[in-house]
Amino acid sequence: MGIRLHKQAAGAKPFVKWVGGKRQLQTKIDSLLPEGFLQSGNWTYIEPFVGGGAMLFHILQENPRIKHAVINDVNPHLIAAYRTVKDQPEALILLLKDIEAAYLALSEEGERKEFYLHIRSEFNEKSLDDVTRTAYFIFLNRTCFNGLYRENSKGLFNVPFGRYANPRICDEETILADAKLLQRVTILCGDFEGVKPYVDANTFVYFDPPYRPLSATSSFTSYNKDDFDDNDQRRLKRFFDTLSANGCLLMLSNSDGRAKNPADTFFDDLYKDYYIERVYASRSINANPLKRGTLTELLIRNYSGDNQIINTKRPRYASA
Repeated sequence: MGIRLHKQAAGAKPFVKWVGGKRQLQTKIDSLLPEGFLQSGNWTYIEPFVGGGAMLFHILQENPRIKHAVINDVNPHLIAAYRTVKDQPEALILLLKDIEAAYLALSEEGERKEFYLHIRSEFNEKSLDDVTRTAYFIFLNRTCFNGLYRENSKGLFNVPFGRYANPRICDEETILADAKLLQRVTILCGDFEGVKPYVDANTFVYFDPPYRPLSATSSFTSYNKDDFDDNDQRRLKRFFDTLSANGCLLMLSNSDGRAKNPADTFFDDLYKDYYIERVYASRSINANPLKRGTLTELLIRNYSGDNQIINTKRPRYASA
């Protein structure tokens, strides 16, 4: 493997901050991508848990030959934002500029907090058009505590106000660059298994699900009102098996339980038939800075360096 990237014009990147972004792992992930993936236009790229889209924008920018990608997420506000950036970037930019100007004109922290709470209430309670909802979504993301997205049991966004002196609410260049790349992307909203109809002979799927918590107190798997628990992790593994049996090339990332507890072999046992690699990554989503640090995470693949799929008995599609 060890693919050398062909650099394109910079600009596209996540338009929101999102827990679990993969920028720091991109170099390692690049080295493990299927052979020829960044050089050929014959691939379909699929992300069933797109989140902030760091890998999506990275891969589409590095390989302009990829003609089609499919993204999915269970969060309807996030997916509405992707669709708005794709289809109505100019209108979104105009509204974000107005919101940014109004917010930054407020000099007192109390006034900014009141503005934030008003937008949060409108976002949660009002029937909004797609452009307004996305503008509010991006504003809240840029001004809330730690850039988190979290919902309560009623499905309402409940992250408190963040104290930022000069947040960039309207990133016009990023929105326009992202909109251009998203023209190649089919955007879905729902359960991860909904991507199955888009899988064909030359598909590479990257799974980045909500990470399994390393301890009872470290959980941040719930960015919507429905948790992604161990039963969902097992269901995801069964889906992984199904796609692998169809000859699809797959990579999955998740937390490494053994990094905190050597006896926690949940993923080692679950994916024992596949390639499991431990890579170092920095964890920063913790209210206590002393508990942030570098731990290993897992990258799991169903293919070897020459794209040969393991654990496949009767592939219906030829490996790429």
